[in-house]
Formats: sequence, C-alpha cells, structure tokens
Amino acid sequence: MNRIDVQPVMLRWALDRAGLTVGDLSKKFPKLSEWERGELKPTLKQLEDFSHATYVPFGVFLLGEPPDEPVPIPDFRTLAGSSVKRPSPNLLDTIYTCQERQAWYLEFAEQDGRKPLPFIGSLTVESSVVSAASDMRKTVNFDLDDRRECPTWTEALRRFVEQVDKAGVLVMHSGVVQNNNHRKLNVEEFRGFALVDSVAPLVFVNGADSKSAQMFTLAHELAHLWLGSTALSNSGLTDQPNNKVEVWCNAVAAEFLMPLEVVRSELNPNELLEKTVSRLAKRFKVSTLVVLRRLHDAGVLSRFAFIEASRAETERLTEIASRGKGGGGDFYLTTASRVSKRFASALVESTLEGRTMYRDAFRMLGISKTETLH
Repeated sequence: MNRIDVQPVMLRWALDRAGLTVGDLSKKFPKLSEWERGELKPTLKQLEDFSHATYVPFGVFLLGEPPDEPVPIPDFRTLAGSSVKRPSPNLLDTIYTCQERQAWYLEFAEQDGRKPLPFIGSLTVESSVVSAASDMRKTVNFDLDDRRECPTWTEALRRFVEQVDKAGVLVMHSGVVQNNNHRKLNVEEFRGFALVDSVAPLVFVNGADSKSAQMFTLAHELAHLWLGSTALSNSGLTDQPNNKVEVWCNAVAAEFLMPLEVVRSELNPNELLEKTVSRLAKRFKVSTLVVLRRLHDAGVLSRFAFIEASRAETERLTEIASRGKGGGGDFYLTTASRVSKRFASALVESTLEGRTMYRDAFRMLGISKTETLH
C-alpha cells in the first residue's frame, strides 16, 4: 500500500484554512489524528479524499510548508477597524472562477469585435457623487420609476441585474461556490467584488445576502467600475474615513438608489421613525439600513442616532436571516443567474459552434452533463 509522505503541518493548515477540526472529519478519516501527529501517513486515495474535503488542490500537500494565499485582488474589507482574517477557500475559489470566466469572455468579445465600454474608469473619487449616480442610472437605464413598478425586492433586483447586463457588465450573483450547495458563501466575509476591464467588466454579488442588501452591493460595485477600481469589499454603510474609494462608492451607491433630493421630498415630519424607514424601504426597494443611512445624510438622524439605529436594525435583520429560507428555484434559471446571462449565452453559443471545448464549458458553468448544457 503506497502512503504519501505529507507533512503534518500541511494537514493542520488545510483544516484551519477550511474552518474545520479533526473532530469534524474524524468519521470520514478515522486515522486523521494519527496523520496530524505524524504517527501514520495517509494513502494516495485517502489524501485525495482529504483534498476534496478541505478544498485544497492535491499538489499543495506535497509542499514542505503552507503557501501564502493573499486575496488576488485589492482588498478593501474591514471588520470593526481590524484587519481581515485569511481568506476562506470559498472566497478564493469564487474569485479564481470569476477571473477565469472573465478571461474567457474577454477573448470571446474581442473576437466578436466588441468595443470598450466608455464608462469604465471614466470618473475619480473627486467626481461629484450626484453626477456619478445620475450617469450610472442613465447608463443602466434603471431609474426610480422602474423600481416603483416592481412589486417585490426580488423583482427589483432581477430588473436591476438585467439592465446592468444589457449595459455590457457581467453580473454574477450566487450564495455558493459555483453550483455546490455545500459550499455556502459567508456574507460576513464579503458582500461583493468588481473585476475591472473595459471590454469585459465583471461584478460578483454574494447571493447569500438579502435581496435588498444585494441591491446596494451591486450599486456599490458598479461605482468601482466607474472608477476603474478592481476591489473586494463589504460595501458597509458606516464609512471608513481613511478609505476614500470605499467612502465614494458608498456615497454613489446610496445616491443612485435613493437620491437625496427625492428622499427629502418624501419625508413626513409627523411620522414615526419606524414607519418612515419601512415606507421608504418599500418605496425605493432598498434595505432599511440604506434608508437609515439616507435619513442621516438628510439631517434627520444625528451621527449617534444613525449608528444606534443601524446597530439595532442589523441585529433584527440578523435574527430574521437566522430563521432560514425556502427552496432554491429552477436550476437552469439559477445557473444562468449565477454565471451571468450574458456570459452563459456567449459560452453556450461558442461551445455549440465548436469554438470552446465541452469540458471547459462544464468547468466554467459548474455542470457535468451535456444534457444540462443543452
């Protein structure tokens, strides 16, 4: 029986990287504690299975020490002013997958003669927030009246994504890694990222978040495209004064979704805060946290009152989210949404024409059968 001489430190690193313990995998790997202590070596098959269970490429286990794994794009995330922990394998694999899709689509688009999009990198952090938001609304053709007509947040998000897609941006949003429902993305780790390219710009939105929160994330990441700034972010509503890019993107996203002039015209001085927040959230199809942010911007809430109200509302929303959600919907529609309809359409067309190999299409779509592609 061939056993692999893997260093115990690599096994411990793999477990820690995946957020697992020896106990979590002891049923599947009864000898794992002995491997970790260096008393026994795993077989080739056992190490391959362990590789799949911890989402680590098999070849990495042959290294003498753990590799450094920085986030492959600029990281603008913060958690209460402290540095962010090592990226999870789910986050890394999501970024790598999106980078591969973007590279493929760029080649496809260039062969198809598609021109650079003029709005990519057209602004700076010194640009007017109001003008930037207005330009974004005109470019994606998604204004307040469009949202007013949407009966639900889900429909508003669908329309928003559809319009951004028509503008030439690949919008991918999912709550899992590819189509693997066992690998759920963590909203606390990240809410979205933007990969800038003048021909094949890409935005990823963490679909594990609420629909209303995804609206803000998508607007925030679009602002990054207008800046020409590739970035991973949490798109939080409490600004970080030392990060001009995130402050600007937050401000533009808020103005895009809730123009301050319109917000002021909608205010009723005799209305209770709770009713105002609920009414405006429905009116603009945004999260209640965005409404609180705009009420602060409009001078209705002081800085202290905004922070306190946001903290209480975050706790309420977290409690609601913990109750769970329903089913996952139609598989084919969900898959197209996860990878961007623009990307899926191009990839299927290219594959059926013989320009792209089926195995490459399967990998990028996260599927395994020809019937599914058809």
